[in-house]
Amino acid sequence: MAAAENLQGVYISTDQLVALEARARDLSFVQKSPSHQQLAGRMQSSMRGRGLTFEELRDYLPGDDIRSIDWRVTARTNNPVVRVYSEEKERPALIVVDQRINMFFGSRRAMKSVTAAEVAMLCAWRILGSGDRVGGCVFNDSDIDELRPHRSREAVITFADTIARQNGSLSAAFSGAPSPSSLDAVVERIAGIAHHDHLVVVISDFDGHSDKTRNTLLRLSDRNDVICILVYDPFLLDLPTTSSMVVSAGGLQAELPLRRADVRHAIDSFARDRGRELRAWQRELGLPMLPVSAAEETAPQLRRLLEQAAWRQRRR
Repeated sequence: MAAAENLQGVYISTDQLVALEARARDLSFVQKSPSHQQLAGRMQSSMRGRGLTFEELRDYLPGDDIRSIDWRVTARTNNPVVRVYSEEKERPALIVVDQRINMFFGSRRAMKSVTAAEVAMLCAWRILGSGDRVGGCVFNDSDIDELRPHRSREAVITFADTIARQNGSLSAAFSGAPSPSSLDAVVERIAGIAHHDHLVVVISDFDGHSDKTRNTLLRLSDRNDVICILVYDPFLLDLPTTSSMVVSAGGLQAELPLRRADVRHAIDSFARDRGRELRAWQRELGLPMLPVSAAEETAPQLRRLLEQAAWRQRRR
């Protein structure tokens, strides 16, 4: 039992990921605006012509389907009027989960890799609960496991098992070479699947991001809804001043003398510069970049961030 407790937050099991189903029920990817909807799962969108739910009456415009004309109102007002309906549109979801060695770090509560796994499954359960198909890619420094979208609990449990298997293979004794370029590889893979009308959720610390990453996300967001979830550890933003830290990149190790002001300043500048770059992406691409801390409970953070993102979108 003691050993299991010591691994809490270091690794996560399939059973733990499946158990997150109950925590996902009050999350929302649905934008309530009747016009432009960015965080759309199984969503309502205004469409011309016949649909499922009556939305409004408005004046006829060139290009409207003549079958949508309300002839009774038109005769009464002597002005062509059309009936606008809202129609339910399915959006298959693709969830990208980063399980590279750079994610195997955590100063409090959990490793970034565990937090990313939790975010992925909270999203997967909520999307399935909305009636949409769920799939995605789980990737590490050498492999990409792809799961095509399906609408079933069995598919989501398979997704959980894939995440847990890659998560369990992470180790501080990692002897391979970290692969920053694998982020580009998996995003490019998703771009080859999500040609249009998908919800794409990318969960990563975005280590190794490049102009290619940015351009691929831009291409994806042109025809799909894209949400980037940045998993981070606050340690780099609040470094201790009286100790040293040993860091590892596979077989290589180095000691960082954090008591030295120049070392702390260099690390702090690196972390903040990356944050600024990713926030600039958010402004340029017009897609949500939601920061989730590995040092706090995941579900309350994700709920709050999704609500804030939907509110900002409604304000536009």
